[in-house]
Amino acid sequence: MKNWITLMLLIVTSFSALAQTGQVQGLITDENKITIPGASVLIEQLNKGAVSDFNGKFTLVNVEAGTYTLVIKYLGYSEYSQEITVSPKQTTNLNIVLTEQATELDEVQVVSFGFGSQARALNTQKNKQNITNIVSTDQIGKFPDANIGDAVKRIPGITMQVDQGEARNIIVRGLAPQLNSVTLNGSRIPSAEGDNRNVQMDLIPSDMIQSVEVNKAVTPDMDADAIGGSVNLITRTSPQGFRFSATGGSGINLINDKRILNGSFLLGDRSKNNKFGWVVSASYNDSQFGSDDVEAEWDDEFEYNTGEQDSEGEDILQELEVNPYANISEIREYQIQRVRRSFSANFDYKLNDNNTLYFKSIYNWRDDRENRFRLEQEILDGEDIFSGDFNVDADGNLTAFPVEAKRQTKGGIDNDRSKNTRLEDQRMQNYSIGGEHLVNNLQVDWMASYSKASEERLNERYLEYESEYGVTFNNNTNKPNFTPIDTDESDFSLYEFGELSEENQYTDETDFNALVNFEVPLHLLDEENGTLKFGAKTRLKSKTRDNDFTEFSPENDDLEFLGNIPTKDYTRSDYSAGSQYQLGYFGTPEYLGNLDLYDADLFESEDKPDEYATANYDVKENVYAAYVMTNQNITDKLSFLFGLRLEHTDVDATGNEIVFDTEGDYLGTSPVTSKNNYTNLLPGLHVKYDVTDNTVLRFAWTNTIARPNYVDIVPFREINNEDEEIVLGNPDLDPTTSMNFDIMAEHYFSSVGLLSGGVFYKDIQDFIYTYQFEDTDGYEVYQPFNGDEASVFGFEAAFQRQLDFLPGFLKNLNIYLNYTYLKSDASGIRNEDGEERNDLDLPNTAPNMFNGSLGYTNKYFSLRLSANYSDAYIDEIGGRAFEDRYYDEQFFLDFNARANLTKQLSLYVDVNNITNQPLRYYQGVSSRTMQMEYYKTRITFGLKYDLFKK
Repeated sequence: MKNWITLMLLIVTSFSALAQTGQVQGLITDENKITIPGASVLIEQLNKGAVSDFNGKFTLVNVEAGTYTLVIKYLGYSEYSQEITVSPKQTTNLNIVLTEQATELDEVQVVSFGFGSQARALNTQKNKQNITNIVSTDQIGKFPDANIGDAVKRIPGITMQVDQGEARNIIVRGLAPQLNSVTLNGSRIPSAEGDNRNVQMDLIPSDMIQSVEVNKAVTPDMDADAIGGSVNLITRTSPQGFRFSATGGSGINLINDKRILNGSFLLGDRSKNNKFGWVVSASYNDSQFGSDDVEAEWDDEFEYNTGEQDSEGEDILQELEVNPYANISEIREYQIQRVRRSFSANFDYKLNDNNTLYFKSIYNWRDDRENRFRLEQEILDGEDIFSGDFNVDADGNLTAFPVEAKRQTKGGIDNDRSKNTRLEDQRMQNYSIGGEHLVNNLQVDWMASYSKASEERLNERYLEYESEYGVTFNNNTNKPNFTPIDTDESDFSLYEFGELSEENQYTDETDFNALVNFEVPLHLLDEENGTLKFGAKTRLKSKTRDNDFTEFSPENDDLEFLGNIPTKDYTRSDYSAGSQYQLGYFGTPEYLGNLDLYDADLFESEDKPDEYATANYDVKENVYAAYVMTNQNITDKLSFLFGLRLEHTDVDATGNEIVFDTEGDYLGTSPVTSKNNYTNLLPGLHVKYDVTDNTVLRFAWTNTIARPNYVDIVPFREINNEDEEIVLGNPDLDPTTSMNFDIMAEHYFSSVGLLSGGVFYKDIQDFIYTYQFEDTDGYEVYQPFNGDEASVFGFEAAFQRQLDFLPGFLKNLNIYLNYTYLKSDASGIRNEDGEERNDLDLPNTAPNMFNGSLGYTNKYFSLRLSANYSDAYIDEIGGRAFEDRYYDEQFFLDFNARANLTKQLSLYVDVNNITNQPLRYYQGVSSRTMQMEYYKTRITFGLKYDLFKK
């Protein structure tokens, strides 16, 4: 109690000084009227300082009346100084323009491409109290066709999971996507996917984002659900003068030689009285591409029918020892059109010198039109295999066996939207209003936001034909392949009708956020520098998934055989995985799309709730948070930030239970509900020591959480008596928690560059995995469980700068390098026999990650070759080590070039995925391929125009 009384007295004392003090506010821009974040602001005589925010604004409160010298330092810009006069009870407002330093190389003035944006990123990072990486999207050379995920993967400690050749799910310091948070201007982005919390980074174009801030050690005023880190995407802010920017381009995808179209614009200005600022922007990208995909599942157990029966008339099955073999082989071709659109409008209005209001918005809309052609060949069940149907060689390799083969066409209906394809309509929108206010020495900011993400897939159709025949297996674990023994038996035209279905899927997640922050001077250790900040936040979330599935049976024989319907041969000699993979003939998407499935004279329809009921759910999750923290200077070089955050979570979930009888027939569905709540108290400490103006040491101790995926906490139950399997949700799951320690050293070069290195450690409790076990009735049960604990240790190093210390033309070279090493350990994971496994890393922890970029820049053009590498890691834990799934290592090589045609107009060329890096999974050991999906190289080119009114 005594400590609290002392604290309140200090606050009261702070306010009592108002009669003798005033405030200083300022806006810092460059010569093009673009705001400058992360600038160091200092009143020399008082040794009182501040740092400009992302809008280039700074505030100094509780400044004694008088005349002082204000100094502003910023890497890459000339030092600025100005004499100011502070009057009691008044706010002194300043508009400051910094001048960029020109670098003289071989007597030619060089203005580096992205130099200004790179300086902004590094200065902001340097002056942050916590451990942060900040990257400008211009700096890393990405142009309008790239999504923001491609930009983020260049940051130290970041790797991305790829979907159809584009970076989608973010992994921060080895922690799975659901263990990280993604925000837009500080407001949480909801997820459009139904079974997880992952934010689809490929939904957002990179040219709609001004900078990316990755907080690897969060402060108490940030959301705590960031065990790996918190990624904040910052949209473009209103310029302080007229700005117009536009990009237009095209390109080609070499997977199918189809075109790419892209374009974007940005327009912004301020009113004559400087009170109202606005910026609007839009982006459009239309790409026709695809992928070549081969998949396999592996088994090391084999049994066959002896042809004899036991005393009860049951077939007697014989087990046979064989080497691991592919029991399922799939060859797939995807044909895709991806249309990505984005619109943004941001406004701010300055009521007076001390009060500003703003509105920010963004609307992202992506259409994925997809046709997929899949040849699946699966070994017959042991009951259907007899001794003469298979062959095992002398080494124990299963070289021949019978399979059930399926040829499946995936498409949609024939209308203006779907165009005979499966149309996946994903949207993400965010709208926020807020304000910043200065009331004497009290700084107040607030924000309210609404966000929604949705995914809709209507009239998704599947047409499948089946056959049985014998195959030979090549026993190539890297590139497994089945070859029909008798081509007459495997003739596509003899495939019989198997299944025709139509599915509708809809998922949406809505977030309402409201927050308020208060900040006042609090000088505990330093007479001029110290603050107390406190606030509260509410996040009200709702997530719903509503799917259905209908199966259709033809009333006539028109669809009896695949040879009876229009087909097309999709075999290609240039198939990326190898010409040995022969896709063959499939029903055409046009034929599938034009079938009138709801004509009762042609088809009998049957609703199949067993296909979708357990996938449907409704979850409401409300999070109420409050925090208090203080930032204090111990000396003019040493400072610390300490605080506490309290988060309380309430969850209501509704799912479904479905039951099948022993024959596999669906018996019924019933709703199941659950409630859960938990409270987390999360302290944090950040220490920063400025060894010199450009060398910084940091330490952080933080506590963070990750809430379970929605699908895991839904109380659904699926009981399959025929297959003796039970799949369960687990509403009693605890959130994952982590205690984190970080040490980081950074040196910033005056020529705008960085050398940094650090170590980190995470002590994780109650991580979540899917437990596979057998219950007392012999049923195989799948249910998410909390593991016991896990640890992650790692270090990271980064280096970037222009090599201006080299002689001659070598001065024009610039380099960007970073490397991250991770080591993890997990305990409390049990195998299918209930025994604890001791051979596992924490899923999604890639041991090694590397980024490298070598560029050459002069006055007229810029060239850059960039590499990105991430090591293999375990992605999904199986019932035993043999069944574990791994995400294989990736190495991407990209090339960018840009040339100045005039002062405002430039030409760019971008070549992505030069290495034709596939998405690859393997099972158990690296040589055993589960999936290899190829995308080939993408080439884009175009023009970019920038106009500033100074």
